[in-house]
Order: sequence, then structure tokens, then C-alpha cells
Amino acid sequence: MRGDLVVAEARRWIGTPYMHQASLVGAGADCLGLLRGVWRGLYGGEPCCVPAYTPDWSEPQGDEVLWCGLSELMSAKPLEDEAPGDVILFRMRDRSVAKHLGLQTRIGAEARFIHAYSGHGVMETALSAPWQRRIVARFAFPDIQEG
Repeated sequence: MRGDLVVAEARRWIGTPYMHQASLVGAGADCLGLLRGVWRGLYGGEPCCVPAYTPDWSEPQGDEVLWCGLSELMSAKPLEDEAPGDVILFRMRDRSVAKHLGLQTRIGAEARFIHAYSGHGVMETALSAPWQRRIVARFAFPDIQEG
């Protein structure tokens, strides 16, 4: 998948309010809902059935549910192999599960990403050092299959 297509689709979501479990451009999205919406925009349908989840999703069990799900749908990449359009997975606190997602829009000294952030909505943010330290995985969207 060309990264510029992913970035363009993600930018359509900027300004969408934050809403837990939602995935509707302009109406509401959380970070997973943003990713689901970008996927629908690129491929025409949901990547898979996403069960209901709570804000403390998988933390009591310590299961890396989101990481495993992304690994089944996308190509894992080395952390240092960054490119616009990558999906980045964050661990927000030490010893907690990784459960925040973003879509990288720029690399290098001006690195940025788009994410749905509680209290802020969908926004493009500088991928500053504090955010970079939280990245635990990086994924690439699959190519669109012709025919």
C-alpha cells in the first residue's frame, strides 16, 4: 500500500471527536476506530469483526490482544524502518499492554502521526521523543489485491 494513500485517508478524519468504540468520520472515533475507518476507506470493508472492548481492554489479563490482531492483518516492520502510512502501536505505561494506535504521516526531524486521543479527538501530533519512546511495534498496510 502506498503510504500517501494511507496518510490522505487518515487526514480526512482530523477533527472527528473522540468517542470510545466509535468509527465514523466526523461523528466519533477512538484510536482503533480511526484505524478501522482508514481500512474501510482503503479496502471497502472492515478488516475483521471487532468485539466490544472496555477502556481497560485486556489489561487485567496482560494479553497483547491489539498487537496480535495487527500481526494477523498487517506486515510487521522493524521499528527503525519508518515510513509515512505506517501503523504505530504504543505502550502508554510501563508494564501495561500496548493499546494506543497512530498512523505515521511524516518521518525524520519533523516526524508526525495521526491518532484519536481521549479528550482531544482525531488530531495530527508531533512524534516527539516522549511519544517515540512508547512505540513498541510498527506495521504496514497490505497491498490492495487486484481482481
